[in-house]
Amino acid sequence: MRTSGAALTGAGLVALYTALIAAADGITKLMSGGYAAPQFFALSSALVLCLSACAAAGQGSVREGLSLQSRGTMVLRALLTVVAAIAFYMAFRHLPFADVFVFIGLMPIIAAALSGPVLGEPLRPAAWLAVAAGACGLLFLVPEGRAGLDAGHLWALLAAFAGTGAMVAARAIARRERKPLAQVFWPNLALALVMGAALPFVWQPMPPSDWLWVAGYALLLFGARLVSVEALRLLPAYVATPLMNLQFVWMVGIGAFGFGELPSLGSMLGAALVIGSGLWLVADEAMPGQRVRRA
Repeated sequence: MRTSGAALTGAGLVALYTALIAAADGITKLMSGGYAAPQFFALSSALVLCLSACAAAGQGSVREGLSLQSRGTMVLRALLTVVAAIAFYMAFRHLPFADVFVFIGLMPIIAAALSGPVLGEPLRPAAWLAVAAGACGLLFLVPEGRAGLDAGHLWALLAAFAGTGAMVAARAIARRERKPLAQVFWPNLALALVMGAALPFVWQPMPPSDWLWVAGYALLLFGARLVSVEALRLLPAYVATPLMNLQFVWMVGIGAFGFGELPSLGSMLGAALVIGSGLWLVADEAMPGQRVRRA
């Protein structure tokens, strides 16, 4: 039975996830200007695989820690993770850092649409109102002066759909078995294999400083994915994904101090609506009446 404590713990884990993943996205944007996606992801995924295997060994058994019964769902999650990684990388190459948040903000709406038919977690009317408020917030976040979509927007849109699908798959797996390291390991193995196949065709020599950036990205990504899997075990996907919009706060700071990109007033107002809708969903999930119905 879900408790209010579980909901609050899940919310705290999501907040930690947003800080970790925003820092990782900052490194992604930094590296995307100088290297092709296969080089960046092949190296970072290999490091994440090593971290996952070492963590599983530390728990007693690599085979036990990385084995899963939900193999079909994991294959789908791994494929969607590969697509989302490539799409986000290309989006960061073409768009200002905070603009990508417009499409990250779509993820709760996509998750809400999928939660009922896929996970059997339909939204109550109050929850739909919160999601609608978040959608209204997106209207403020649309970059000013852009009449149509360019390549960066299309990549970001693809990333939003694929990324949400991967999170919903993670939620489906986590409801059946608690294997967070396996949920980190297998998608990264798929990413390493796909990107490794293309690596010989795009390889460029890297200075030591860039190797350190790749290593830092791998550490942040490993921590973020491990935290997100546990958060998705404690919270429904439609609650966790709006909370992930707290990432906008970190993205604004990184964009301002790291890349000199300042958000407009409209972006700040939109972010407030989006983040507020996420907090409303957590409060709704933690209410005793909601817990009884879900039980």
